[in-house]
Amino acid sequence: MQTVRHSEHTLRTALISKNPALVSQYEKLDAGEKRLMDKAFRPDSDLFGPITLHSQSDWITSHPEAPQDFEEFFNDPYRKTPSPQKHSIYIQCIGLLGNTRSISEEYVKWLKGYCEAFFYGLTVKLLEPVPVSATRCSFRINDNTQNLQIHAGQILKFLKKKKPEDAFCVVGITMIDLYPRDSWNFVFGQASLTDGVGIFSFARYGSDFYSSHYEGKLKKLQKKSSSDYSVFDNYYVPEVTSVLLLRSCKTLTHEIGHIFGLRHCQWLACLMQGSNHLEEADQRPLDLCPICLRKLQSAIGFHLKDRYKETLQTHEAFNHLELRNSTGTDCGF
Repeated sequence: MQTVRHSEHTLRTALISKNPALVSQYEKLDAGEKRLMDKAFRPDSDLFGPITLHSQSDWITSHPEAPQDFEEFFNDPYRKTPSPQKHSIYIQCIGLLGNTRSISEEYVKWLKGYCEAFFYGLTVKLLEPVPVSATRCSFRINDNTQNLQIHAGQILKFLKKKKPEDAFCVVGITMIDLYPRDSWNFVFGQASLTDGVGIFSFARYGSDFYSSHYEGKLKKLQKKSSSDYSVFDNYYVPEVTSVLLLRSCKTLTHEIGHIFGLRHCQWLACLMQGSNHLEEADQRPLDLCPICLRKLQSAIGFHLKDRYKETLQTHEAFNHLELRNSTGTDCGF
């Protein structure tokens, strides 16, 4: 196990900047906000710890990237910022997310509520759920895992066409596995920052996906024509548990963070850390480190106290669900 530690000076510069204008902007935060943010570079802080690497396959080791400090984020000419005209995050459900329509609807409501707290100040809206056939995307059976997969890039084109006028972004969510091109095994998600659209799958977050008893395996794809989507009529959907819901919320907010222009965090333990595998994703905290939090605050304009009140309520609700799960009950849907 290895710990990634930065000096107090490095973290201070990453958060505040040396640019006089950005330093002045930071000094205008109220005392409570600055006190919280300053914990980023306090070695005795019990709120924001260093990044811990557990194996050589972890993201930072496998995918070297240049770190993005606040100044670089702020000056990025390509990042998109919400405006009064484009102030909504839309969630588009593709196919069922639960075993029944009511479970699926409750699941999406949880995701909506979590996003509203995380991106406090923006409106989160739900588009009417659509079946896979509505996207007209290509699909296949994965040669290795024998499960159904849909083409991520083609779904992005579908979402771009459906994007409402007031949308900052549209994110598609599905319980069907994704692939970006024929040569790839799978992808958890894919996004276009330019178009403000993304598609993310939670299929591999089910507890049984990598099990030899996984019920979503298909031996053969019986397809009468390119427009025959009947195979999706009764496709397998994993049980919605508190763990699956937690993983879904983490992924959704992480990926929408990318649409805001936040790159993978390499400063402190943070939701915006990259993850190379499920174990690493599970180890990420639920929220942002101060450096990434300042980035999001500058893009949306929320007050930290208001946002933390909302996110605290969602975290407490998660704790309640996990307690129910530990006693052998379902998510309460």
